[in-house]
Amino acid sequence: MVENFFFHPGIFQYDFGPSHPLKPERLQRMFSLLAPFDVPVIESEPATLEDLQRCHSAEYIEAIQAIEEALVEGRSGEDDILELRSRHGFWGDNPAFVGMFDSAAAYTGATIEAARRVRDGAALAFGIGGGLHHALRSKASGFCIYNDPAIACSILRERFSKVAYVDIDVHHGDGVQWIWYDDPSVLTCSIHEEGRTLWPGTGGVEETGAEFTSLNVPMEAGTTADVWIHAFEKTIMPALEAWKPEAIVLQMGTDTHFLDPLAHLLSNQQAWLRSIVRVQELGVPLVAVGGGGYNLSTVPRMWMSAILTLADVAFEDEIPADLAKVAGAPFVSDHDYPYRSGGGRDHADWVIEHLQKKHIPHLKG
Repeated sequence: MVENFFFHPGIFQYDFGPSHPLKPERLQRMFSLLAPFDVPVIESEPATLEDLQRCHSAEYIEAIQAIEEALVEGRSGEDDILELRSRHGFWGDNPAFVGMFDSAAAYTGATIEAARRVRDGAALAFGIGGGLHHALRSKASGFCIYNDPAIACSILRERFSKVAYVDIDVHHGDGVQWIWYDDPSVLTCSIHEEGRTLWPGTGGVEETGAEFTSLNVPMEAGTTADVWIHAFEKTIMPALEAWKPEAIVLQMGTDTHFLDPLAHLLSNQQAWLRSIVRVQELGVPLVAVGGGGYNLSTVPRMWMSAILTLADVAFEDEIPADLAKVAGAPFVSDHDYPYRSGGGRDHADWVIEHLQKKHIPHLKG
C-alpha cells in the first residue's frame, strides 16, 4: 500500500493561466490513474511563515502577498507594485495570479509534511504536488514561487547530519543548488540538459559548491535514454555511494521524456524509472517530490509508475481501456521509442570522465 502520501487540494489552484505550460490537469490525470489502487491521501496543512523562512526571505513572502492584493484590487500596474514584481520575478513565465499565495503554500506544505514524516522515522513519504526547484531565496523563477525541495532538506537536517538532493528533471535544479551551495551538509546532484541549449543556463561541471557538494551532470541536446541512464549510473550513483547521505530528497521531474515540449533530451519512461529505483536501492530514507513535466500523456503515467514502484505496489504495464484515454497512452512504459541508441554519447563520456576524476574523489563519506 502507498503510505505517507501528502497532498492539499489547494495545489490544483496553482495555475498561471490557460496558455501556460504548467497545467494542474497533469495532477488530476495522475490521480485518475492511481484511483484503482486506493491510495490514501493525507490532506496536508499549508506551509507556515516559519517554515517558508527556512529558505525564503520575509521580504519576499510579504511581496507575494502585496502583489496578489494589488492584482485583486486592480492596482497591479502601479509603479510600486511593478517594482516589486520586477525585483521578485513575477513577470514573463511567472505571472502573478489570484490565489498564488495560498496555492504556493499548499504545495510547499505537502512537501514539508512528507519531510517531517521521514525526519520522524518513515522510510518513504511523498509530496508529488511539489518539486518546484527553481525558486530562489527572494525571487520566483521557472514556474516556481517557493522552493519546497530546499525546505525539505532543511527539515531533514534537523535529524540527519548529511542530506542529499537528487534531481532528475530536465532543467538544472538551480534554486536548490544555490540555496545550499555553501553548506557542505547537503549534497545536491542534478542531471539535466546542459545550459547551452536550455534554461536556466546553469549546471556546468565547474559548479562544485562547498567541499564538492554540488554535483552537476549536464547532458547534450539529443541525448537518448540509454546514454542518459548510463550517465546517471556512472556519476550520481557513485557520488551518493561515496558521500553516504543519511536521507535523500528526490525530485522526479518527467521532462527528460522525448515527448516533452520544453526541452531536447530523448529519454523515456523506462530509463527515468530506473534512476528512481537505483536511488531507492541505497536503502536511505526518502522524500519523493514531483517537478517539471509538460506533456499530459507522459507526466501522469510516469508519476503513477514512480509512486507505485517506490511503495512496492505491483501494477500492469497495460493501462485499462477506460483509463487509457485519460493517460493518453495504452501502456505505462514506452513501447514505441523512435530513436537509435547512442545519442549524446561523446559528450556524456566527457562529463563522466571529468566527474569521476576531478569531482567524485573529493566527496567524503
